[in-house]
Amino acid sequence: MKRRNLLRGALAAGLTAPALAALTAARTDVDQTLSSDTPQDLADLEAAAESYGYGYHGQQPTRVLADLVSDFTTLRPLLTAAQPAPVRARLCRTAGQMAGMTAIVLHDLGSRRESRAWFATAARAAAESGDDQLHAWVLAREAMVPLNYGAPKAAADLAERARGAAGHRPTAAAVLAAAVAARAYALNHQGEQARAALEAADALMDRLPEGERSDTWLTYGEQKHHVHLSHAFTTLGHTRLAHVSQERALELSAPTSTMTRTLLNIDAAACSHHDGDTEQACRRTVAALTALPADYHTGLVRRRALDLYETIPAQHHHEHAVSELRDVLAA
Repeated sequence: MKRRNLLRGALAAGLTAPALAALTAARTDVDQTLSSDTPQDLADLEAAAESYGYGYHGQQPTRVLADLVSDFTTLRPLLTAAQPAPVRARLCRTAGQMAGMTAIVLHDLGSRRESRAWFATAARAAAESGDDQLHAWVLAREAMVPLNYGAPKAAADLAERARGAAGHRPTAAAVLAAAVAARAYALNHQGEQARAALEAADALMDRLPEGERSDTWLTYGEQKHHVHLSHAFTTLGHTRLAHVSQERALELSAPTSTMTRTLLNIDAAACSHHDGDTEQACRRTVAALTALPADYHTGLVRRRALDLYETIPAQHHHEHAVSELRDVLAA
């Protein structure tokens, strides 16, 4: 509890240098133990990992981050004790899940370097666990860092590695990897490859077992599928299909899914811009951004809105709606 409160206090001011140092210390404490023998009963930690998989639920990302890392550090004494191989595999699987979810929150907050470091730890833990699907999930989620921050070729390479690790069975990781690959190819102006990856994602989704369709970070539900399709179709300029996915994803998203709903609204705004209504696109994006709690004003949401702004030709930058969007992004 003391460690949790310290982390919450450090993160209250955002991803400052002391907060990042605390996160790094927590990660390296466990990371350094991932190559020896190991632990005891994991039920509570496995349940905690499952619980975190349900996302923010309206909580501030920094609060979720503090709680996640606090629980992650409790794995260290278990990982340093000699244990039977099956128990260590379960421990490493839990460590991989928690490190991966920590990386997701850091990605959402815009801390790319820290996110990549936590994904590296997650990948080590997943590899040691022997769980190929977890390893594929980590790679696919890691691909979303370069995907969302301006490096689509690197994202496509990571997504293809994830597809290779996942194999051909219909699993949550396999669908996610194909969907992320489609988005990366779309951003890289590789329309044919993007459409092929979308077809593969849809085919896998149709065969995905019911047990892997829940709406969590670790599984792959219909809502998540349409969030990915929305961005892919928006990027490809297929605005009619994008609107269908946006409407379905919003219908399936809880009111507390603040970040997801905002990203979908920005996708819809980008479709308006593509279809010729730049004023409406800017007004909708400004409305989405100004409605956000302060904790969400940086990171992924800002990056997506900035991507939209950067597609607007310079001759429109003097228009009121465009300058208003610029001012909101600069705030």
